[in-house]
Amino acid sequence: MRLTMTTTQWAGLCVLAALLVFAFSGMAFSPYSLSEQDLNAVLDPPSMAHWLGTDHFGRSVLTRMAHAVGLSFALGMLCVVTSSLLGTALGVWAVWGGKKVDHTLGVVVNILLALPGLVVVLLFAAIVPGSFWILYIAISLVQWVEYFRVVRAVTQNVIQSPARQSSQMMGFGRWYQFKRHIWPAILPSVFTLAAFGGANAILTMASLGFVYVGIQPPLAELGLMTVELFPFYSDAPWLLAQPLVMIALMVFGFHLLAGKRV
Repeated sequence: MRLTMTTTQWAGLCVLAALLVFAFSGMAFSPYSLSEQDLNAVLDPPSMAHWLGTDHFGRSVLTRMAHAVGLSFALGMLCVVTSSLLGTALGVWAVWGGKKVDHTLGVVVNILLALPGLVVVLLFAAIVPGSFWILYIAISLVQWVEYFRVVRAVTQNVIQSPARQSSQMMGFGRWYQFKRHIWPAILPSVFTLAAFGGANAILTMASLGFVYVGIQPPLAELGLMTVELFPFYSDAPWLLAQPLVMIALMVFGFHLLAGKRV
């Protein structure tokens, strides 16, 4: 099965690629460090010395924004890879493993669905505040359920299809059946879930920053930066707008990427 990207999806990919270039360029070429302070240049507007201005500690906003965007992309990609692999594998196993396996996995999924996803992440984040890896584990634990449910439903239909049954009667193994019949059927859905999952991971990370249980200073994170800069919105409104615009662009890019595939 050949999938081609639509114009909308290419636009989303370009937005995300531009943000990645900004993140890597800012981290690699900025003359300022992440936590370098200059109290003589507090809340400076954008200038040649500081292209995005400085914050309330005189730190380079461009440098901190680049690190924050890179951190958000890292978390989003790790969560997408882990949750998609886990959810897809368990979804296929639930169908091929028999009724006992299907029932057991169904119970686990129902338990996770009984708890709001953000509450689960908050519980994990409260145990070890500021831990990137705890956030990664918690968000992945929540997101794999959606992959599982969709993959399981699609796989059930494929398993019963004449084409898949013909491959089985001809002696082809399960790995061949998966590559030939199941994977082409679930790929569009997995791709769409992955795009939305990346956006949701970034939003969840920013939400935790709003309540101070996410990434902690002196690291830079978009939600945390928004909270830190909010008291200065009247003196330097451009500073508060920048992390909000970055969050919006990242989510917008992922949502465009999740558009309909043909």
